Amino acid sequence: MAATMDNSNAVQATKKKHLGIPEAVFVEDVDSFMKQPGNETADSALRRLDEQYQKYKYMELNLSQKKLRLKNQIPQITQTLEILRHMQKKKANVMLEYDIDEAQALLEKNLSTASRNLETLEEDLDYLRDQGTTTEVNMARVYNWDVKRRSKENLLKSAAKS
Repeated sequence: MAATMDNSNAVQATKKKHLGIPEAVFVEDVDSFMKQPGNETADSALRRLDEQYQKYKYMELNLSQKKLRLKNQIPQITQTLEILRHMQKKKANVMLEYDIDEAQALLEKNLSTASRNLETLEEDLDYLRDQGTTTEVNMARVYNWDVKRRSKENLLKSAAKS
């Protein structure tokens, strides 16, 4: 029972961690999947899966752009922090919007937040790529299922004509 509780907590943590990114469920049994509403034909099922895949690609593009912005922002914050520390060492008397200690605290907080956000973004991107791969595999499984189905139909038609 404890293992089940730990496992469900891990699943809950993962779902919270990747909030907003829908999970792609692996299609284990294509026959059952094709009997679900909305999957009347292989084309309609493939269309829905492709739509889901395109959404994942769009989300991946947006997250990649955010990641790029953060990767550029972190060195800028670090450089500003280094300049501020240099000013503190030289006891520079420069007019600033914040006093030096407040500025340092703010920059350190911003650097920490940006680093944490970058780490979360990288995890979300990995998760998103996994969902895209799962969707691609599902599409291939449905397509192959349909090819086999049509092949059987053609064989039956050929046998009926003979």
